[in-house]
Amino acid sequence: MKTSKVIMVTGASAGLGRAIAHELARKGAKLGLIARNEEALHACADEVRELGGEALVLPLDVSDAEAVEHAASSLEEKFGPIDVWINDAMLSVFSPVKEMKAEEYKRVTEVTYLGYVYGTLAALRRMLPRDRGTIVQIGSALSVRSIPLQSAYCACKHAIVGFTDSLRCELYHDNSNVQLSVVQMPAMNTVQFTWVKSRMPNQPQPVPPIFQPEVAAKAVVRAAYAARPRREYWVGLPTVEAIVGQMFIPGLLDRYLGKTGYKAQQTKDPVSPERQDNLWHPVPGTHSAHGPFDDRSCNFSPQLFADLNRGWFLGGAAALAAIAIGLSYRWKFA
Repeated sequence: MKTSKVIMVTGASAGLGRAIAHELARKGAKLGLIARNEEALHACADEVRELGGEALVLPLDVSDAEAVEHAASSLEEKFGPIDVWINDAMLSVFSPVKEMKAEEYKRVTEVTYLGYVYGTLAALRRMLPRDRGTIVQIGSALSVRSIPLQSAYCACKHAIVGFTDSLRCELYHDNSNVQLSVVQMPAMNTVQFTWVKSRMPNQPQPVPPIFQPEVAAKAVVRAAYAARPRREYWVGLPTVEAIVGQMFIPGLLDRYLGKTGYKAQQTKDPVSPERQDNLWHPVPGTHSAHGPFDDRSCNFSPQLFADLNRGWFLGGAAALAAIAIGLSYRWKFA
């Protein structure tokens, strides 16, 4: 009887994808690891095996639909039917819209949006006939509330949610047991800020407060292993504030972010002339899950802990209420 899940993770060479692979490995998962950087994928695979999982390295660009399809077949040939597909691969460009180039929008869209579409299609081709499986889309607070200097990335994240909502409706129509979940992320300490293409004068940074990728990875693993995952998981209080704020005060946020968003996405350090970016080609190296902001990053989110364990909190509140009512009756009739 099958005891460990077979899971595909795109964008697994660094950052959140690598942190997700680590968390899944601790549960004994059999992982397919997709990214362009084969060297970093092999380093991630070694870590997965050390943590108790198994791994298959699948170096490819998710903008290539045929390659994604072939990777899905390779994973099933190696480990068996895919239980979970996690779409995480992304690219971005930090630049004002007026300085963006058409080919940059196309490139970001092909990876950050269409890469999710191709991954989802590959998963559905296998999951729908079996009437089981889970697809987890890595979203962002920016899929609801856009910020300046990341128009290409924000647009793709919005598109992912729109695509996923449409698919969810169709799965309900077909009475399918294939599950969909979106995990909306906060700013994280990942490697992307060291290699994202940027036209800003100073080094890019995530908008504080910053979370370690392991915090977010726990929510992804919860969605991957839930029999009925939630429609969405919101990671971190800033994500909640961004999503809820967009519902009620979008115009005010436009003005606020116009005044603060440029400075908030840059450190005080000038960009090095030798700095490489990964828009067209991966940056060499083995890399890691973490970026350069460890000393400024949170290892815990009280909001996420309460959200993932809200059954306990509700049960505890109900128990306390019952005790209070019981004590009041005892006092009344004593």
